[in-house]
Amino acid sequence: MEILGGPLFGAAGAGESHGPGVTTIVLGCPAGQYLKREQIQSFLDRRRPGGNRHGTPRNEKDKVIFLSGIYQKDHEKLLNGSSITVQVEGQTFETEGFEEGYTTGEPISALVLSTSKKSGDYTQFEGLQGEVRPGHTDLVKFHKSFGFVDIRGGGRSSYRATITDVVAGSIARLILRERFGTVILSSICQVGELKSRQSLCSQLRQMSSPESGTAFDLADIDALQSTLESAEIHSVDTDFASQAGKLIKETRKMGDSIGAAIEVVAVNVPALLGDPLYQSLKLRLMGSLGGLNAAESCEIGDGIEVISKRGSQNNDAIRTNGYVTNSHGGLLGGVTTGMPVVCRVGFKPTSTINLPQQSVRKNLEEIQFELNKGRHDPCVGVRAGVTLESRMAIELLNAAMMQQAQKLDSNVSKLF
Repeated sequence: MEILGGPLFGAAGAGESHGPGVTTIVLGCPAGQYLKREQIQSFLDRRRPGGNRHGTPRNEKDKVIFLSGIYQKDHEKLLNGSSITVQVEGQTFETEGFEEGYTTGEPISALVLSTSKKSGDYTQFEGLQGEVRPGHTDLVKFHKSFGFVDIRGGGRSSYRATITDVVAGSIARLILRERFGTVILSSICQVGELKSRQSLCSQLRQMSSPESGTAFDLADIDALQSTLESAEIHSVDTDFASQAGKLIKETRKMGDSIGAAIEVVAVNVPALLGDPLYQSLKLRLMGSLGGLNAAESCEIGDGIEVISKRGSQNNDAIRTNGYVTNSHGGLLGGVTTGMPVVCRVGFKPTSTINLPQQSVRKNLEEIQFELNKGRHDPCVGVRAGVTLESRMAIELLNAAMMQQAQKLDSNVSKLF
């Protein structure tokens, strides 16, 4: 059984790439958080296929509908906007989804329909004679399921499954911002061999001041977010974004794909979240972010660069108002220090490409593989940032809830 996050806040999802839709159940959301559907939609718009010209040609609107876990006494506001119509056995059934209201503490369920499918593009992968895309899950998923597998678009292994990540993570980040002022940002910092000259971390360092300590002004962070969203690809370095866009376009024309790296940074993170060993927040973040589709690496703080340093260079000096530098990336011993939590995730080139490759059929007969049809991202990193942010938000909120669960207050348990 797969649950993202947990044990206190997490999400379960269901749905394949070319199925009717993706369903999400958000578990453990605290009661009393005011939630608007349009807030979650804004993050799904960043993730959706067709939302960026350098991503897949598949164009899904990915409009989310909430079905449970939200309520308010003004039913006009609660039910305004979303409607669901279903035809079964010649009969039409219609109801309303939730538009805005307070979370009740019960499971929140959400539905996103899939309406732009070309399932006929995947017939070359059917059955034991079906062909295998190198780098993809075709072979292992077929034999793991004894042949009972949905081969269309990658089935459950498709990046489409990350709708659940973004729905749950968007709720988590709204709670984190309201309760702690925590904001999570991401920036593409490398595409192929092309690297950005300016990093998200360096931009944030310029925005901090000794007087504010580790706190960042939310207005400044929102302005930075606007800059990121206006770039050709989601990056603080606009020159790099323009060059990377051209590189991705050239790669697509060649029928090939290209890898990418993304910085993910959380600011205004509460200190003392996480545990030192088996529930270390470092362990959970590296597993969650590094476990995303197509991710091949996850670094914390200065990452692999610390190998060439001495301790005297790598240790972060400490003064009365906090740490002077942040080589540790906001985590020491798996526990947050109050400094920005910094991760860098590397993605492999998209597996599905249009160039001939050596491969096999699912019965292991060797073939020269060529893709007949299909739509794919030439660079999966273009759309991955918001999903990484979402996964980080889920882990941070779960850690915050775990920390506060360790402090017992008898007043909370009084009814009369």
